[in-house]
Amino acid sequence: MSFAVQHDRAAHRFQVEVDGSSGVLDYSLTGGVMTITHTGVPAEVGGRGIASALVQAALEAARGEGWKVVPACSYAAAWMQRHPAYADLLA
Repeated sequence: MSFAVQHDRAAHRFQVEVDGSSGVLDYSLTGGVMTITHTGVPAEVGGRGIASALVQAALEAARGEGWKVVPACSYAAAWMQRHPAYADLLA
């Protein structure tokens, strides 16, 4: 399934709307290092790969910007372990 993930740079957030619910990934940015602090998807739309799409969008954005990544959020950390193609982004 494909989701239209939006990047709100001012808010340091990736967001997607699915069936009237918002999934979000929040991050901080300091000195070219993106720290993923939270990934959340409401239970009513869970299990569809939304959190995965949010993390992937964040990591693709980081790669495009030349940022390193600290997955402080447990979901993002586990996702990165399962997807070694993004290991080069780890700070």
